[in-house]
Amino acid sequence: MDLLLSDSYYRVRPFGLSIRGALLIPIPRIALVGRPNVGKSTLFNRICGRRKAITDGRPGSTRDRNYAQVSWQGAAFELVDTGGLLLGSHDPLLGPATDQAQRAIEEADLVVFVVDGRAGLLPDDAAIARELRRGGKRVVLAVNKLEAASDGVAEFASLGFERALPISAEHGRGVGDLLDAALEGLPRVAPAEDEPKPLRIALVGRPNVGKSSLLNRLLGEERAVVSPIAGTTRDAVDSLLERGGKRYLFVDTAGIRRVRLLKENVDHVSVVQARRSIERCDVAVLILDAEEGMREMDATIAGYVQEAGCGVVLAVNKWDVAADRALKQRAFEEDVRDDLKFLAYAPVLFISARSGKGLGALLKAAERVQVARQQRVTTGELNRLLARAAESFAPKAAKGGHPVRILYGTQVGIAPPTFVLSLSHPVDLHFSYKRYIENQIRRGFGFEGTPIVLKVKTRRH
Repeated sequence: MDLLLSDSYYRVRPFGLSIRGALLIPIPRIALVGRPNVGKSTLFNRICGRRKAITDGRPGSTRDRNYAQVSWQGAAFELVDTGGLLLGSHDPLLGPATDQAQRAIEEADLVVFVVDGRAGLLPDDAAIARELRRGGKRVVLAVNKLEAASDGVAEFASLGFERALPISAEHGRGVGDLLDAALEGLPRVAPAEDEPKPLRIALVGRPNVGKSSLLNRLLGEERAVVSPIAGTTRDAVDSLLERGGKRYLFVDTAGIRRVRLLKENVDHVSVVQARRSIERCDVAVLILDAEEGMREMDATIAGYVQEAGCGVVLAVNKWDVAADRALKQRAFEEDVRDDLKFLAYAPVLFISARSGKGLGALLKAAERVQVARQQRVTTGELNRLLARAAESFAPKAAKGGHPVRILYGTQVGIAPPTFVLSLSHPVDLHFSYKRYIENQIRRGFGFEGTPIVLKVKTRRH
């Protein structure tokens, strides 16, 4: 059975753990392990149904385990992605990843051992197989990167595992059969679909802008029910807030200062941690510091927010010092807009974690942004807007002077809202015209706080 993103029937969807008071219903845990670059993170993202695992070539960015709660054919399970496993390596950059992978194996109910069918059987694969057999865990062998046939599976029979399945994580082929085999014999737990998913909010920003203070103020002042929920790593804990009948899951970034295993400077660590939080959230609250003003790192983190496609709210913290420092909202917002031009669609709020000012407005802004991320525009409404836009400003091709017309447009996705424009000729639109169309769509339909994706489809002549 294949798992293709274009086929929603086979797509695995994320879900929330069922909460009963402060208790979590336990679900089976499946760990993806293997040597580096065999496609574990690609498989992890395929099963999650979206890009969740971070891929980054810099040292330290893929050392931790990455967790996701998903379901397949009505059975819930927790999936764990790990860094590359190289047994016996003395490389200081690979050691932490190996430790994390071994811990994931110890915690798992089942191990999916991923190997590279293109590269063939390597000594590192055999070494990992010996360790897995010695540990006594149930193992399903996934021979990845076999796009067309299963000819490469036989070579791995010598590893000694009962089940060896050909897959292509990149294209989705065989992933459904892999999940069927993995879940066979594991306890079956139904996903908690009766409970609405909480709004996932990531509090991100450079060090010392007040992320922890803001989270503590939100959880303390609202006198709400707060439950610990395991997050991306076992060292971090997310916080669930219930307020006014609504649920908010704040993605923890407390690990931002844990630099013992990372030898880079604190700015690099903050970016790595922020990216991990952003990947797990619906709306990112980018916290800025009123005392220090705008810094280059603010724009760097803002860029990752835009890249992830999540919603965004800009929160200027420590505004309780504004009077003493003669700060004015209009002037400060102009500075923010000037430094973060690419987030012109994001609302700007002025808050104080110390006094609690503006926190209610912050939650309401996050809710509005989430609604905007899910908004749909009918094809008729969109095409009437495109026609008016073309009358005012004719479409412009990216290259050459060939005249081009927008035949029609349609919205093909949400979170973020995604639109496809069909053109009369096989050319792309000029970037300035794409920006013009995006501005017209925002003017007509809102989409506060969410990026918009514009894709172009052309006719072949």
